[in-house]
Amino acid sequence: MNIFENYKQKFIKVLKDKNVELFDLEDKFLVEKPKLEKFGDLTFNIAMILSTKVKKNPYDIACQIEEVLKKNFKEFDQFNVIKPGFINFKFKKDFWSGFLSSLGDNYGVPNLKRNKILLEFVSANPTGPLHVGHCRGAVYGDTLANLLKFAGHTVVKEYYVNDYGNQIDIFAKSVYHRIKEILHKTTFPENKNLYPGQYIKEIAKDIIKEKKINNYDNFEKIKDLLSKESILHAMKLIKSNLESIGIKHDNFVYESNLVKQKIIEKVVTKLTKENLLYDGFLPKPKSIKDENWVKRKQLLFKSSSFGDDEDRALQKPDGSWTYFANDIAYHLNKIERSFDKYINILGADHAGYIKRITSSVIALQNNIDFKCKVTQLVKLYKSGKPYKMSKRAGDFIEVKDLISSVGSDAVRFMMVYRNTDSQIDFDFDIVTDKSKDNPVFYVQYASARIHSIFRKLNKNIEDDIKSTNLSLLNDKSEIDIIKKISEWPKVISLSVKNLEPHRVPYYLYELSSLFHFYWNLGKSNDKLRILENNNEDLVTARLFLIKKIFFVIKSGLNILNVSIVKEM
Repeated sequence: MNIFENYKQKFIKVLKDKNVELFDLEDKFLVEKPKLEKFGDLTFNIAMILSTKVKKNPYDIACQIEEVLKKNFKEFDQFNVIKPGFINFKFKKDFWSGFLSSLGDNYGVPNLKRNKILLEFVSANPTGPLHVGHCRGAVYGDTLANLLKFAGHTVVKEYYVNDYGNQIDIFAKSVYHRIKEILHKTTFPENKNLYPGQYIKEIAKDIIKEKKINNYDNFEKIKDLLSKESILHAMKLIKSNLESIGIKHDNFVYESNLVKQKIIEKVVTKLTKENLLYDGFLPKPKSIKDENWVKRKQLLFKSSSFGDDEDRALQKPDGSWTYFANDIAYHLNKIERSFDKYINILGADHAGYIKRITSSVIALQNNIDFKCKVTQLVKLYKSGKPYKMSKRAGDFIEVKDLISSVGSDAVRFMMVYRNTDSQIDFDFDIVTDKSKDNPVFYVQYASARIHSIFRKLNKNIEDDIKSTNLSLLNDKSEIDIIKKISEWPKVISLSVKNLEPHRVPYYLYELSSLFHFYWNLGKSNDKLRILENNNEDLVTARLFLIKKIFFVIKSGLNILNVSIVKEM
């Protein structure tokens, strides 16, 4: 039960029954938690919204509505209106015990339309293992998938493999020169376009061992097979890196297969029928400094008609397809598989790509539910010093190296602890610290302490706790915990609606902090000791409360795919 949405609907029903004109503005009404505790438990913004419609003082409107609601809701012991026009409510103490007893197994799952969602994330070029630069998008995408599944949606997790084009030729050539270096002691070329990393040597060794290629004298003769084998081994590395952090995709779609299926030609046919392609000229790219650069006619897509900054090329001057053309083909492939929603997770370096890909998707299918989310950079710090990464030079930190240093739980928790719009400073010293400053430790410690309580009583935490008088939970610390538990469904609803899973770990940290505070109160106040109490009914009521705390923590950690710790 989402207590905030529940009371919004209750308030609206009463007002409609009393013939209060709402002008179809219900979607803009909000029932929320007040910013300050002194204002109560709920705040209603209806007067602020109605005032813009009826041109009256919101405070006067709020006072009138308050009088109507006072007569119909006896569970509140305080009503008050705060300028400029917020209506605030405070529940009676006994409300919270009744609320706690009503929580069922599906608590937190929003009442939403269930959709089939295609979620594409990571999709790093298959030219080497995943590094920390990919890690945030990977964890964000996987956590978002878990969150959407928790809300009842069907989610397909997909990885698009860019295994076609010039970059793959360079990658294969890099492997080729490493093989020559191993077999014939030749020197690896000092070519900035090649990938010289240690992982290239490992791929080369594996390909030599498999003996699928017998002669390495001529690169051009073996290029196709060597490219295929190099990509195969690179994808093994990538999948291994992903598995080390608990991520498994449902689908891997290969660009080369889309090219073979001539889906780009289908795109051209479709867009041509819609009069969205033309032969034209693009301005000189800012990245090109050559004064002898000459404009050449290209096949262009009218992406500016759909909100992009300019039209985009589908073909290069030499007639070959652009990367963008292949990307449109991939999105047509997605659309043909008929999902209700499509979500792309992109890295910070792809933020400028959103307008053009969105314009192409809308051109392929109008009114499509398509969203792109961008994850900002992650900066690693240790002992006050940053790590620097450079994939092409081979001087980078792989995901597996990060996992081996701090563990999967810390990485998964902290990579989604901030909104994707914000940069993350990943501090090794903090994530390995066993204190309140380390959020993942503090949440897992709450789980361990809860389990210890049940162990001391020789009880199974999964067993039902019945015949309990929850009205005995009347200390402020206990009421505060129940109030925090009441926020869980709204956290989930907002996270799902805005594709913001960072709300989950942040909420878990807040709930865990309240529990630790409650635990520590018992050290100084015998009446608040959770177990050492002569009142058996009170002990049972507190066990019921603690079990509900654990239920929410468990749900949240499952969404994050972080371990539920039973002892520390």
